Amino acid sequence: MTTEETAETRGVRLTAGDAELTVSPENGCRIGSLRIGGTELLRQGPRFGSFPMVPWCGRTALGRFRNGGRTHQLPVNSPPHAIHGTGRNVAWSPAGTGQSSAAFTYDLADPWPYEGRVTQTFELSPDSLTVTMSVETEGDSFPAQAGWHPWFLRNLGEGGADAEIAFDAAWQEERGEDHLPTGRRIAPRPGPWDDCFGMPQGVDVTLTWPGRLELKVTSRTEWVVIYDEQAEAVCVEPQSGPPNGLNLMPRLVTPIDPLEISMTWSWRALA
Repeated sequence: MTTEETAETRGVRLTAGDAELTVSPENGCRIGSLRIGGTELLRQGPRFGSFPMVPWCGRTALGRFRNGGRTHQLPVNSPPHAIHGTGRNVAWSPAGTGQSSAAFTYDLADPWPYEGRVTQTFELSPDSLTVTMSVETEGDSFPAQAGWHPWFLRNLGEGGADAEIAFDAAWQEERGEDHLPTGRRIAPRPGPWDDCFGMPQGVDVTLTWPGRLELKVTSRTEWVVIYDEQAEAVCVEPQSGPPNGLNLMPRLVTPIDPLEISMTWSWRALA
C-alpha cells in the first residue's frame, strides 16, 4: 500500500500486477482511479470515479420514508427527491490496508435518523476487483440499501471505439415521469437508459471497448441501474434494491441481520 495525491484525488493506492486502484476515503470512500496497464477506466473528477450509495440507492421519493409508524425526511439534494445516500459525502476511516487490499468504515449520523456502521472493503488482483459493503446496527432496526455508482469512461482514447454494453435482464422497472419506479415490471427496452433492471440470477453486465478491453460487472444482488445518457461515461450500478427501495421494498437492518452486498469487476485485454 502506498499513498498518492493528485489535483483531483488523494487517497490509498493498491496494486496487483499491472492494475492500480486509488481509493479516496476523505471523498466519500470512492474509487478515484482504476488503471489497467496504465489505461484509466474511470471518469476523473471529485464527483466521479465510483462512489458508494448508502444507506439508500438512487432516488427516494420526496426524500421521505417510513419505518413502522415514523416518517423521516431526508435532505432533498436532487429536487424533488433525495438521491444516492450520504456515504459519498463524508470522510471514512481506515480499518486496515495492505498492498492489494483495504477496508474503511463510517458511522451513520444526521441527516440519517438511525445509528449504524458502514464498512467497505476492496480486494484487488491482477485481473479483478471485489468490493464489499455492509451496514450494521446495535440499536434500532431500520430500512437501508447499498450499492455502487461507477462512471466508466465511454471511450478509452487513442482513437478507439466507444464502449458497448451487453446484458440480459429478466425485467425492467417501469420508470415514471418523476424518474421513480412505478412498481410495474416490463420487458426490457432499448437505450439510452437511466433505468433499473432485474436479474434474479445475479447482476451480470459486460462492457467492451472493442480491440482494447472487456470488463464484466457481477454481483449476487439482482438489481442494476444502467445510465448511459452522458457523452463522457456509462454507469453500471449494482444495488441491493430498486430506486425508492426504502419505500417500495424496504430491507430492514437489525442487530442480528446486517445488510451485506458485494460486486466484482473482472477484466481481460482484447488487444
